[in-house]
Amino acid sequence: MANNLNEIEKRLWAAADQMWTNTGLRPNEYAAPVLGLLFLRYAEKRFADTQNQLRANASSRRTVTPQSYQRLGVVYLPEEARFSHLLNLPEGENIGKAINDAMSAIEETNEELKGVLPRTYQRIPNSVLVEMLKLLSPLEIEGDAFGQIYEYFMGNFAIETMQKGGEFYTPASIVRLIVEVIEPFHGRIFDPACGSGGMFVHSANFVRNHRKNPSQEITIFGVEKAAETLRMAKLNLAMHGLSGDIREANTYYEDPHDALGRYDFVMANPPFNQSGVDKERIKDDPRFPFGIPTLDNANYLWIQLFNSTLNERGRAGFVMANSASDARGSELEIRKKLIQAGAVDVMVATSSNMFYTVTLPCTLWFCEKGKAGTERHDKVLFIDARHVFRQIDRAHRDFTDEQIEFLANIVRLYRDEEVETGAGSAAMLKEKFPDGRYLDVSGLCKVATVAEIEKQGWSLNPGRYVGVAQSAADDFDFLEQLEELNEELEVLNAEAREFEERISSNLSSLIEGRLTTSSR
Repeated sequence: MANNLNEIEKRLWAAADQMWTNTGLRPNEYAAPVLGLLFLRYAEKRFADTQNQLRANASSRRTVTPQSYQRLGVVYLPEEARFSHLLNLPEGENIGKAINDAMSAIEETNEELKGVLPRTYQRIPNSVLVEMLKLLSPLEIEGDAFGQIYEYFMGNFAIETMQKGGEFYTPASIVRLIVEVIEPFHGRIFDPACGSGGMFVHSANFVRNHRKNPSQEITIFGVEKAAETLRMAKLNLAMHGLSGDIREANTYYEDPHDALGRYDFVMANPPFNQSGVDKERIKDDPRFPFGIPTLDNANYLWIQLFNSTLNERGRAGFVMANSASDARGSELEIRKKLIQAGAVDVMVATSSNMFYTVTLPCTLWFCEKGKAGTERHDKVLFIDARHVFRQIDRAHRDFTDEQIEFLANIVRLYRDEEVETGAGSAAMLKEKFPDGRYLDVSGLCKVATVAEIEKQGWSLNPGRYVGVAQSAADDFDFLEQLEELNEELEVLNAEAREFEERISSNLSSLIEGRLTTSSR
């Protein structure tokens, strides 16, 4: 097996893709079984490492039990549920049934995984399962490499199944930037639209990177309305040695965690521009303190919910459609109240093509309740990161480690915190901030007061404040300019459609009223 992680990922994806050819299953049907096998392989590796450690410390009075593994954040594996057992089954054995039985055995001995693991393997031919087991068996890679492969699979399944917004998967570099900005060192973390759980995994990685144990430092809470995605989230947590309280519910109408004012950190990538929310059911919900938007668009329901579930020192970071930064009407009034309340702390505009299925750029919002009483109480930091990215291929971009650290360091300078340079951002910092202190940089960042924001019509679009870099004329990119104009056209078209629907509805009501009157 190739040592190169990218090669391993591609080979495994090619093997998974064979299921589409050889089984009749579509990607959304075989995602769970493929990830389940990957989980089994990784679980056995962690189990074997821990088994050696526990046996070395065992004694006649200190025996090893399933709970011994679970206390260390390791899934206990009965003998018949181990990957090596399945791999060595004799030819002709019903492999699908054996894997299903293995999943059941794991759930019986690990309470947090009950109802989570896939059991659809009897729908897959033995030959395909044997091939997958053989492909996974030689993997001997260390650290979080299995987690990276798992993430790669989820990203590719996101492409194949065309999931949108925050319903399934958020690209890793976007999540990592959110985590680096809100800095979840210790406390309760909440994601009310948690999808496959990436926000939690990267928060735990952040804690580990700062030499602490995430199991002791953070507590995970989530909500996900799709049962299959919820199971994937729990599997993702287990893959990374984590556990959390993730519940199945519709966040618009249900609050299973009694979340109001409860959390130290809130992170999310909600579905953008979602329509059809029953406003009558939420009109008195205290999670929406600044009012219900009149337009049929849930963006400002999500924004209020993220802010209202923070405690008095809490920080929130979330992905939002660009159109929300300049939305008019009732949404403008809600945004005005959020700004006047000092809730909004940082706004980051990102490039297009950062998401697998949404080509338009998005904006990252950061709220902080704890900035009240500080010098930042009436200020907002705007960062224009539309020209900060790595081009992966023609259609996809992401942030490098260095770029993530650089952007997060701009926020740290703004907060008067110590910067971090372990990922190599020192040169970028020196170029833009030579004195090691925050300053406005044309085309990159600007701190604006509430008074300045009011003059801009309460817009939270970073481009309105940051301006254009002096070298912009030399770096002019026609395609990027076209993408920005296309985004603006999309926003205008969306608003036009909303107005058309309202006019049509009003005309229908007027005609029906006239007809009713004339028939009397």
